[in-house]
Amino acid sequence: MLNIILLGPPGAGKGTQAGRLQAERGMIQLSTGDMLREAVAAGTPVGLKAKEVMARGELVSDAIVSALIGERLDASAESGAIFDGFPRTQAQAEALDLLLTERGRTLDHVIELDVDEDELVKRITGRFSCARCGTGYHDQFKQPKVPGVCDACGSTEFKRRPDDNEETVRTRMAEYRAKTAPILPYYEQRGLVRRVDGMASVDEVAAQIDAILDG
Repeated sequence: MLNIILLGPPGAGKGTQAGRLQAERGMIQLSTGDMLREAVAAGTPVGLKAKEVMARGELVSDAIVSALIGERLDASAESGAIFDGFPRTQAQAEALDLLLTERGRTLDHVIELDVDEDELVKRITGRFSCARCGTGYHDQFKQPKVPGVCDACGSTEFKRRPDDNEETVRTRMAEYRAKTAPILPYYEQRGLVRRVDGMASVDEVAAQIDAILDG
């Protein structure tokens, strides 16, 4: 049962790789943002606490996030876990160590998808999708076979995400560096950090991650 942290800026492909690991290895992705929304919607005790805090416009505390992760770990005792978006500070990293230790589990790897910022900007700002079925395309890497016509459903309407612009992408990259910089030394001194080439193809990145997990 492997427990890993997946690091990488928005657009690096974390979601794609986490989805693959869930499908192929039965691991569960613990994304704090998704978990908070689900807990609030389900009205769990932790979710109700989080809802009160968010209603006041405050940030959800580490204690609440830790309780949420603890709940999910208890509910998936037989599965490996992929931590996404947590921890972001050394205090959170220490809290995660405690959560895992209490359940007889350990953190096996911290895998960072290493990216080239300029290339990542190009990758993200070129994205667009079919407005009807959601099939994804790219200005440079994946145009529809017939220009202006979706390969999957034949629609001629396409859309772009409003935040897929250079300024937003560079801001998100800077935020990522600021948030992950504090935790990398904590894990590097324990020999847990591994880096993969996040600019490689999806299959190549998957192969690099598999080599780490099976090593």
